[in-house]
Formats: sequence, structure tokens, C-alpha cells
Amino acid sequence: MAGLTNVQIRSLVKAGVAGMTGDGNGLYLQISKAGGVSWIYRYKVDGKTRYMGLGAFPAVSLANARDAAVDARRLSSRGTDPLDARGAERESRRKAAIALEASKVTFMAAAESYRERMGSAWSAKWYRGWWRKLELYAFPMAGAVPVSEIDTDIVLRILTPIWPIKTRTADEVRGQIEQILDAAKSLGWRGGENPAMWRGHLKHLLSNAEKKKARKREHFSAMDWHELPDLMAKLKKIPSRDAYAARLLILTGCRMHMVRFAKWNEIDVNEKVWSLSGDRMKMKVAFQIPLAEEVVELLQQMRAETDSEFIFPGQGKTGVIHANAIRNLLHELGYKEITRHGFRSTFRDWAGESTDYPREVCEMALAHDERSGTEGAYSRTDYFDKRRSLMSDWALFATNEAGPVKAGDRRGR
Repeated sequence: MAGLTNVQIRSLVKAGVAGMTGDGNGLYLQISKAGGVSWIYRYKVDGKTRYMGLGAFPAVSLANARDAAVDARRLSSRGTDPLDARGAERESRRKAAIALEASKVTFMAAAESYRERMGSAWSAKWYRGWWRKLELYAFPMAGAVPVSEIDTDIVLRILTPIWPIKTRTADEVRGQIEQILDAAKSLGWRGGENPAMWRGHLKHLLSNAEKKKARKREHFSAMDWHELPDLMAKLKKIPSRDAYAARLLILTGCRMHMVRFAKWNEIDVNEKVWSLSGDRMKMKVAFQIPLAEEVVELLQQMRAETDSEFIFPGQGKTGVIHANAIRNLLHELGYKEITRHGFRSTFRDWAGESTDYPREVCEMALAHDERSGTEGAYSRTDYFDKRRSLMSDWALFATNEAGPVKAGDRRGR
């Protein structure tokens, strides 16, 4: 069969009649109904006819189309489907291009990408601190290294110098590196196992004993719950903003930042509820705190003494009480070993040792939801009524100056 000539091709294109004209050996010039002109190679695989596009005319000339058809025919003669081969080649080029781009992504760039994706759910303090630890410990060693090349040796060079002396910080940095590398792998910037993972890897290369010690040191110093009523009696005699804040902190089991930035419009004294929006909570989930009678009385007393939107206004940039105000007050009273956060542990110890409230109720009172995702999906209660009873008993115990009070007993009040 005689092949096509350039003159014939120009004539066919000018006529614009839709159809396929053969050149021989499976090569065709195709004119579409829309007027497009392209080259097609037709062949069979396992008895099935397949069509492979070889490019548009005139970008692909007759000579080039014949050469491409010859290459495809060679593949099919060896039992290889030309379309599959081309697809594999394109995939290989795609992966090579990704690998090339990945080689340009440094560890610092990957860290910034992770922070941009996840940071919207972090507090401003955590956002700054998360990056600062990397600046101090990780970036000097690995910041400019392609994230695809971060290996165990580099991770160890970052962690080994600080592991014995700043184990808790070192483990936090290790966790950050692990998160960044996991995200980088998901984005196609690296492959293989994560060299910063602890279990089955770094656990065998760094001292686990040091890590356990760090965990113990991490726990906040807490007051024995038997001694709390004595402290509350002392605070009650101090008519200061800081003492009021300390009492509210203790009686509600809140975190310090919740008390510092508390606003009057969050409080409903009639319903005896403190409602906090998601952006005010550590887990970014809205939460309601039942207020005991003692807390309502305290708030009503304070309301008459300020006209600020904040319950505890201050003079600094934040407009609220200083972060160390309660700690300084405790130090002045001689409680230098007790931390503000430790009062949550004091409450939890009291609840566990002297009451019969279920564990989940006690944990929820601290805004700890320990249910799994499945449990949470089917059980959406926040135990509010039970927590109201629990916090009422806690307030009664904490403010009783006459001696121990049994949970559930409000006699004499």
C-alpha cells in the first residue's frame, strides 16, 4: 500500500472531510468533525484493537509520525502494549519531576508548610513556641537540608546534645520533626520510614530512662487536697483581684488562661453557667462550666467592683490580669512549690479519693474528654448535670473552714 504524501495530506486537510486515511503499517491521518488533524497508530493486543495518538498535524510531520509508528510497532512486536509503555514513561517522568521539586524543599520549608496547615488551631503562644524550639534546636542543623534527605543521623545530631539535659524539650522537638516528616511524606516530598519516630526506632538509640524522668518532672506540683480549705480561708481574707482570681481558678477547676481572659458576658448568674466558646478552649470545642453557689456569690461580689468587660482587668497589653499574678500571690503566702495548674490535680485527687462520681464525669469537669472518636459520636453528653453536682460538692469542701465535708452533704449551708 502506497503511503501518504505531503501533497495528499494538504489536500485532505483543505477538504476537511472527517475520517481516517491510512499511510500503511497501522499509521493513519485523522480529521475530526471539528476540523482537528492528528496522527493515529492502530494496533491489536490480545485480539483487541487499540488506538494510540501520535500528535497533531502539522506540529508532528509525516516523517515524525512514521518514526513514532515504527517505535510503537517494535514494542507491540515484543509483546509490550505501546500505550501502557507510554503511560509508564509519563509516570516515570512525573515522579522524576516530583523528586526534583522535592529535592528543592528544605526541612525549614516543610516545617513552615506544616505550620501553615495546622497552625490555625493553635493558640498564639503555642504557635510562637512551636517555631521557636525548631529555631533553637533543629534549624541550625537541618534547616537548609532537603526534607527528603533527613535521616536518623541528622535527627540524632539534633537531639543527642540536649537529650540528657533538656529531655522534655528534646522529646518535644523530636515529636515536631516526626510530624513535619510525616506531612512531607504525604505531600510526596520524601519516602521511607520516619527517622524521628520513637517506638521501634529512636527508643533504642536514646535513653528511655531520661524520657521517663522528664515525664515525671512535667507533672505540675499540686497541693494535697486535705490542705486546700486552709488556703481558701486565707484567700478569702484578701480583698484583691489576684485573690479573687485564685479562688475562681480553684473552685472551677479551670486553666489559668480561661480565668485570665474571662468576660462578664460569658457568665449567666441566673442559670449559674460559665459558657466558653471554642476559641477559648485548649481543644477548640465550646464548653460550659456549672457554677456552684459559692462561685456565683464570689462573682456577684466582684461585679460590683468593676465596669470592665473582663472579670479580671489589667494594665498590660492584654488588658487582663498578669499571667503570673496568682503565682506571685501564692509565693507571698508561702506556697512556693505549688503551681496554678496543680490545683486541677488537687481537684482530681479529691474527686477520686473522697467521692463516688464516675471517672468520666470527673475528667469532663476538667474539660478532658477521654472517649474515643466512636464513643464520642454515639455519646455526645458532656455530663453537665452530674458535673454541676460534682462542682457543688467541690466548692462546699474547698470553702468549709470547720473541717472535712463529705461529698453530697450541704447541711448547715
